[in-house]
Amino acid sequence: MRVGLLGLGRIGAFHAATLAAHPWVDELVVSDVDGARAAEVAAGLGAQVGDAFDADAVVIATPTATHAGLLMRACAQGVPAFCEKPVAAGVDDTVRVLEAAKQSGTVVHIGFQRRFDAGYVRARNALRNGELGTLHRVHLLSADPHPPAADYILTSGGIYRDCHIHDFDILRWVTGREAETVYATGSNRGEAFFAEAGDVDNSAALLTLDDGTLVTVQGSRHNGAGYDVRMELAGTLKTQVVGLDPRTPLTGAEGLQPPGDPWPDFVTRFGAAYVAELGAFLSAARGEADSPCTVEDALSALYLAEAAELSRHEGRPVRVTEVVR
Repeated sequence: MRVGLLGLGRIGAFHAATLAAHPWVDELVVSDVDGARAAEVAAGLGAQVGDAFDADAVVIATPTATHAGLLMRACAQGVPAFCEKPVAAGVDDTVRVLEAAKQSGTVVHIGFQRRFDAGYVRARNALRNGELGTLHRVHLLSADPHPPAADYILTSGGIYRDCHIHDFDILRWVTGREAETVYATGSNRGEAFFAEAGDVDNSAALLTLDDGTLVTVQGSRHNGAGYDVRMELAGTLKTQVVGLDPRTPLTGAEGLQPPGDPWPDFVTRFGAAYVAELGAFLSAARGEADSPCTVEDALSALYLAEAAELSRHEGRPVRVTEVVR
């Protein structure tokens, strides 16, 4: 395969290395607004600098504001596309991409890497095969050790759209249920630029699923202990936790200490999942399987994020149907 890659920031460079090493990729074409950066990455990987759409498949790792336009181009040209979340900055553009993908029949795979993490896969299977019993409660946590840059926050869409959209997607994927109501809040406990952008750096939400299961979501942009992403599933027979391992940044008041260094960031924590998701995309691009992460999935997760932001701003529970287009 000849694969194109747009965007060579941190995750884009990681994807480039993954693609260059993949046995199905014969040629890798990279592109970035920073020409020198593109040339440097290409030289290190034996890739080419050029038009990423002149390929059998394209991987999009550019800033959020560019995603919808690039995905529309992929659909127009019939080039299978992998795109980091989100599909677009808002619901209307996401729906526009969804319609284009449906009409063209083009494979569009959205980057929700947690679906390819071994822990989440095991938890999903355990729930589906009855090992946990009847699910009663779910807790999700996404906590970054350091806040992103101030200029990033201005265009991020807020903590629920930018960060917790991963929690919303994995909640739907693991449980197989949809949320009916969202009650969300947030606060600013650190850098002033979050409040200046109308965002928060600490978040909490309560969701009620369509079967009555209660879900709590928490997040932080500056978790000093380290990168911490977990999912707890409490059933009538068993409680299972994803993300509880020797590098989980937790210290027990009774003296329990994690034996390893804490996870420093998302790329380190989910490295294997990022590799696996690109393999799944290439398989879909080759026509060997359906994409497991569709634009429909991304839109459903975005609806939960939209409901959370509306709830935070208006200080009330929001029914998800209020934001559905």
